[in-house]
Amino acid sequence: MELLQLQYFVAVARLEHVTEAAQSLHVTQSSLSKTIQRLEEDLGVPLFDRIGRRLRLNEFGTRFLHRAERALFELEQGKQELRDLSGPEHGTLELAVTTASTLPNILREFRKKRPHIQFHVQMLTTQEMVTLLHRGEVDFCLSSPPIRGDDIECEIVFVDPILVAVPEGHRLANRSSVSLAELKDEGFVGVKKGYGTRDLVDALCQSVGFEPIYVYEGDEPARLSSLVEADIGIAFIPSTARNSRESIKYLQVENRELVREIALLWHKSRYISRAAMEFRDIVTEYFQSLS
Repeated sequence: MELLQLQYFVAVARLEHVTEAAQSLHVTQSSLSKTIQRLEEDLGVPLFDRIGRRLRLNEFGTRFLHRAERALFELEQGKQELRDLSGPEHGTLELAVTTASTLPNILREFRKKRPHIQFHVQMLTTQEMVTLLHRGEVDFCLSSPPIRGDDIECEIVFVDPILVAVPEGHRLANRSSVSLAELKDEGFVGVKKGYGTRDLVDALCQSVGFEPIYVYEGDEPARLSSLVEADIGIAFIPSTARNSRESIKYLQVENRELVREIALLWHKSRYISRAAMEFRDIVTEYFQSLS
């Protein structure tokens, strides 16, 4: 059994499509198919059920995928550890976030301490983040809501009140607080379903008898303030994402504990480099300063 066979098998197993897997691996379909066939011959069992151009993992394949991913994961951790030992001042920090409002300040502080360390950040839905976490493909995640699992470490770093943002001139702009029931006829701007804050506020609104009406749904939380300012709709915005513009007013929610928990997450078995440990310290210190 060869390492290349395992890498090709995992790619095909995740995509369940030879053409797409070949494109992702930058190899020909025929080469990929032959490699998978040789692996199945080595193992003595088929790993996929063939349905036209698509493949479906069978029971043998499902069980073997778990083992193959663990093997490749451990090899990758070994490579990362050696890279860290041989060049601790260089490398790339892999990050994923469902909440990005605090990230610029955190990354600025990190860059001051580690100017030669690169970072790669992905803005993801909660489910997308769970997938990367379980695979151990990111160093850290900043997530709201927190995610817990047997292979995931979860540290709550901040409890962030969620406010109602309205444009200047809005009927509620002179108020300091508002009940959720008073918002049932409003038009909202927000992120798409699948992001933690959206799912949280939708559930809370439903608990008091209404479904929020969204006139805009996107995947860029930072855009919401501009939309509120333009009087497109009102928004639920965490306190850490408040904009200092004078034309936006922020109201507290009455009689409800409307908060989001921000958590730092990492895979229990992923090798944590010295740079990654410094990043974790910076995150903790930053949120302590907000508290």
